[in-house]
Amino acid sequence: MPTLRSARARFGVVGELFGFLWKRKLWWLIPMVAVLVIFGLLLVFAQASGIAPFIYTLF
Repeated sequence: MPTLRSARARFGVVGELFGFLWKRKLWWLIPMVAVLVIFGLLLVFAQASGIAPFIYTLF
């Protein structure tokens, strides 16, 4: 699948993780890992930007 390979190359470690889960037929783990990645990115951006007060009100 050339599309899957190009997506993995662009997203680095996260792409490799999703490719591994897809290849091993662990599709049910993909939503959980995606939520964890999004939550991690949210925390990183909350510390380094001016939108931190708005993100903190979500929690």
